[in-house]
Amino acid sequence: MINRFELLVQSVTDYAIYMLDPTGVITSWNAGAERFKGYAPDEIIGQHFSKFYTEEDLQRGIPATGLRTAEAEGRFEAEGWRLRKDGTRFWANVVIDPIWDPSGELVGFAKVTRDLTVRREAEEELRRSEERFRFLLQSVTDYAIYMLDTEGHVTSWNAGAERFKGYTAEEIIGQHFSRFYAAEDQAAGVPARALRTALDEGRFEAEGWRYRKDGTQFWANVVIDPVRNDSGTLIGFAKITRDLTERRGSQLALEQAQQAFFQSQKMEAIGKLTGGVAHDFNNLLAAIIGSVDLARRRLAKGEDISRFLDNIMQAAERGATLTHRMLAFARKQELELQSVRLPDLVRGMADLLQRTIGPGIAIDTRFPLLLKPVRADPGQLELALLNLAVNARDAMPNGGVITIGARHETVQVRNGLTPGDYICLWVSDEGEGMDTETLGKAVDPFFTTKGVGRGTGLGLSMVAGMAEQCGGKLVLSSEAGHGAVVEIWLPVAAADAHSPEVAAPQTPDRRVLDPLTILIVDDDEIVLTNTAAMLSDMGHTVLQAPSAAEGLRILGKSRVDLLITDFAMPEMTGADLIHAVEGGWPRLPILLVSGYAEIPEGAAVGIPRLAKPFRPHQLTAAILDMMRETGSSKVLSFTGRS
Repeated sequence: MINRFELLVQSVTDYAIYMLDPTGVITSWNAGAERFKGYAPDEIIGQHFSKFYTEEDLQRGIPATGLRTAEAEGRFEAEGWRLRKDGTRFWANVVIDPIWDPSGELVGFAKVTRDLTVRREAEEELRRSEERFRFLLQSVTDYAIYMLDTEGHVTSWNAGAERFKGYTAEEIIGQHFSRFYAAEDQAAGVPARALRTALDEGRFEAEGWRYRKDGTQFWANVVIDPVRNDSGTLIGFAKITRDLTERRGSQLALEQAQQAFFQSQKMEAIGKLTGGVAHDFNNLLAAIIGSVDLARRRLAKGEDISRFLDNIMQAAERGATLTHRMLAFARKQELELQSVRLPDLVRGMADLLQRTIGPGIAIDTRFPLLLKPVRADPGQLELALLNLAVNARDAMPNGGVITIGARHETVQVRNGLTPGDYICLWVSDEGEGMDTETLGKAVDPFFTTKGVGRGTGLGLSMVAGMAEQCGGKLVLSSEAGHGAVVEIWLPVAAADAHSPEVAAPQTPDRRVLDPLTILIVDDDEIVLTNTAAMLSDMGHTVLQAPSAAEGLRILGKSRVDLLITDFAMPEMTGADLIHAVEGGWPRLPILLVSGYAEIPEGAAVGIPRLAKPFRPHQLTAAILDMMRETGSSKVLSFTGRS
């Protein structure tokens, strides 16, 4: 057994295993000891083991302390520098155990030494790296960089965090990071959502107001990243915050300056518009007045005046179109964005397009069999297509073909568009085309190549604005003598985007078509008279009021089935009238008519509206739609205040 034990000990080379007598003199030496320390057995056996210790450890009595501790406590273990034969040092883990004979007498010590130099160097390098990193973080003052535990409590704090937020490390470490958020953000769960997003998506980034220790706010850019150990276990979060208050202030100042500049440009553009529009309206008024005079003379002679009436109607409709364009240009119109299938939209307005451009122009369509829907306002898109078709027609005085098509495009490099999928809707013609100079001005407001009185130059600029509001853009390409192509780039609709369903045709409710007693309120005598005449021709009984106050007086003493009121009136507006009627006659249907582009926010909410000017059939349709919405099977009667 002894030989086997000695053979086992001598075969170990990763550990120095040797015996000491009770005084510390070496009595045995294995191969591992020779490899670590460089001594052969005959060189070291009989020597005191203290020769392996540094001078500092010898002065401190470490060798004697090791033997004394092992004898008294049954074991001694320590780490420290030890010396080889050649004078070099190595970092050693030392274990000393006492050896007792059967009678309990101390006969010596077993000493096991392991060379941990490589491990210590790695640990030292890690410590130095961590120290350098800590110094680096502490030297950063432009960013708040700190750690959170898995629950969001602050576990470290750098100088930048102290400068931004005002807390010292002693004040904030251990506190939850949500204290930097506004009370409403805390109540809404914003801090917890930030950690959850960082954990689920690997990163969270946001900007918003944060609070300092003194209660003041600063605008912060915040980035949160999850921190995991080598096994992938979450150990916390790294949070980096940057104070962007000054930059945000500069951005806001720049935006305000830009808005002021844009407003000045718009005022200048409106100034330019005044002359052109006044000229166009004078031409229209000349046509109307001249036709009225001729119609009167011909009527007195008993002659046919239908041609002059047609001229008056055509001039009036042209004026209405001009007014609508001016109103749309005067504000940024809010679009109702939804999922739109372009082939269906174009197919649905085919008759309108053909009637508008006339018989001398052919329309061709080229749509792929599979085309994703786009995100747009269908009504505004129809107007844009109609406008482009009219432009194409005017560019082909001798006839030709207008082609409407679409294709799918993927944008990867930003070129006025956010990278993603788009549908390019295009309209081409075989007309006169445009030279480079004209092409460069084509989208400018009020620029037109049409003859005097045939356009205001607002059409293409409105189409471009609509495309931009949808998240796309307008692209023009043309050469003189080779026609033009207008492209409207629109983003592909999300898979869950709302797509309006086409309602099934409804059978008219004949009872709704029964004659009604209708009160009209309008301060413009001409409009009041004409609207009353339209309704009378429809078979309704009409009550007229030139003011809101007069309208209320009539309501107080007459039975009324429907109220039609203008919006802009002196002293008491249409909105004021509606508010009063809803309080006194809550079941009375109301139709609001107005020539304004938009009604002030919060006014006449939920009231059906009809834009001026309108034709008899448009007024009829508005009344029918509104009366159907009441869901009533009979005409409601109101003889007084309810």
